[in-house]
Amino acid sequence: MTKRKSKIAGLKPLCAAIGLSLIAGSAFAKPVTWEDIANDANTPEDVLGYGMGPKAQRWSDLTEINDKNIHKLVPAWSFSFGGEKQRGQETQALVHDGVIYVTASYSRIFAIDAKSGQKLWSYSKRLPDDIRPCCDVVNRGAAIFGDMIYFGTLDASIVALDKKTGKVKWRKKFGDHAAGYTMTGAPTIIKDQKTGRVLLIHGSSGDEFGVVGKLFARDPKTGEEVWMRPFVEGHYGRLNGKKSTPTGDPKAPSWPDDPNSPTGKVEAWSHGGGAPWQSASFDIENNRIIVGAGNPAPWNGWARTSPGGNPADYDSLYTSGQVAVDPGTGEVDWFYQHTPNDAWDFSGNNELVLFEYKDNGKTVKATGHADRNGFFYVVDRNNGDFIRGFPFVDNITWATHIDEKTGRPVEVEGQRPPLPEKGEKRGKSVEVSPPFLGGKNWNPMAYSQDTGLFYLGANHWKEDYWTEEVNYKKGAAYLGQGFRIKKMYDDHVGVLRAVDPVKGEIVWSHKEKLPLWAGVLATKGNLIFTGTGDGYVKAFNAKTGKEMWKFQTGSGIVASPVTWEMDGNQYIGIASGYGGAVPLWGGDMADLTKPVSQGGSFWVFKLPEH
Repeated sequence: MTKRKSKIAGLKPLCAAIGLSLIAGSAFAKPVTWEDIANDANTPEDVLGYGMGPKAQRWSDLTEINDKNIHKLVPAWSFSFGGEKQRGQETQALVHDGVIYVTASYSRIFAIDAKSGQKLWSYSKRLPDDIRPCCDVVNRGAAIFGDMIYFGTLDASIVALDKKTGKVKWRKKFGDHAAGYTMTGAPTIIKDQKTGRVLLIHGSSGDEFGVVGKLFARDPKTGEEVWMRPFVEGHYGRLNGKKSTPTGDPKAPSWPDDPNSPTGKVEAWSHGGGAPWQSASFDIENNRIIVGAGNPAPWNGWARTSPGGNPADYDSLYTSGQVAVDPGTGEVDWFYQHTPNDAWDFSGNNELVLFEYKDNGKTVKATGHADRNGFFYVVDRNNGDFIRGFPFVDNITWATHIDEKTGRPVEVEGQRPPLPEKGEKRGKSVEVSPPFLGGKNWNPMAYSQDTGLFYLGANHWKEDYWTEEVNYKKGAAYLGQGFRIKKMYDDHVGVLRAVDPVKGEIVWSHKEKLPLWAGVLATKGNLIFTGTGDGYVKAFNAKTGKEMWKFQTGSGIVASPVTWEMDGNQYIGIASGYGGAVPLWGGDMADLTKPVSQGGSFWVFKLPEH
């Protein structure tokens, strides 16, 4: 790798000449522009967005750390998040002008000097007692623009901070946290190519409490809402503070009628889920926000069916799929559903990675998506048309395949949990694979521009499901199903896999005893980085899957790694701290992961000085 003079190094002589000491985050730090964000994947000295670029490929062309010298990698420093507020650390750090911005559990954020590991400032949101996080008190990351850092909080707010001081610039609440609205995903900065307006995009969490999932666009300078788009068919959006258009058909034909309901629809329609709680990608060429929509609520599909009807007759749009949204108006441009009338909480809102490949000499511009339902999807990002779908995990039981013509799953009869028999309080249990925690969950995969492969942390497990009576109550879990996750294999749960999206094949696999819940990073050094539940940061050969290096951090890793260049050297950074949904909801997995220590720290690695 050619070592380049960094911005920080170039300022040192100037500072010395005028008698100033240079610290990261000083007044010399430049505002972040949209052009910086758009070029994030091509500027190795910065990490300016979740996914390391608008396409969310988590790819770096840095090569100083490579498959020939990875065995030499050592810690440069580590930083403790401190205190008793540990739990799951599912964050991905940002890096700008020598400062690392990293979020932590309980709605906290830290600014850290990237050279020394010294804390520059921190902010902790004072949270009310009645927050309703379904799956641990996690936060997955921040956004940066101008002189501000933005991140979401567990009380359904989004906060803008001065990136130099950590002082609050504005704070906006977007939902009732007592009803179950939260925010755990990282916001996204985009630019409407038609108007030239830069927007802050974020979603909501809370499907398990019966909220209506919503996507928001805000003015990043003031926090004022520009538009809001709900992801339950028939609900109306907002544009510039006024009621706008409905999502889909205003009569919501994919949600059945109920003549006994005040709305004319089944109760579930008013609490229908679809939350876009993961981060959006941005298709700059097509000027579209592309984001995943969460599971319908409740999980019990019979509650989303007309009395005496069949759940398979209603798709529960616009849930459990991927949505393309116009950045100027919030209108839905196209929608593709991975799991129609999702009865297993497969959701569909984990990352959409934008990539290109050649097919008979023609360039195909697509989204890549590894769904919780166990199938990998390639979809035309121009129009949302299905291209191909194939299994990326073993032993999928709920469907045999994805129909090539319709793009719909071919379901296996008897895999939808049945209603309780007359006089019974719960239905007959059915064993389904994957379980609701998914073949792959939120943990983002990486795409290598060198190999053309996707690298993802998957899991092999199964689950018993049974239906239960369900009625909506504000702030209470709105599921209507019971469950218990079980082991599938004795020797492993987690499996890191390299997947060919064009051939529809698994190229290599690496097994891990504990579930894999961390993100993945791919680099031009022929390396794949990820973390494991038992506390290791690991590096693998991208072509062969051979484990090349590991380091024990002291707690399980459920975060996403990043890499950057500073003073001519390449660095790897990742948070450590076990938690998330697995130990809370995981049945047999909770027992398996019980010995893992909690923690909260950020680790940085580099090669030794020559």
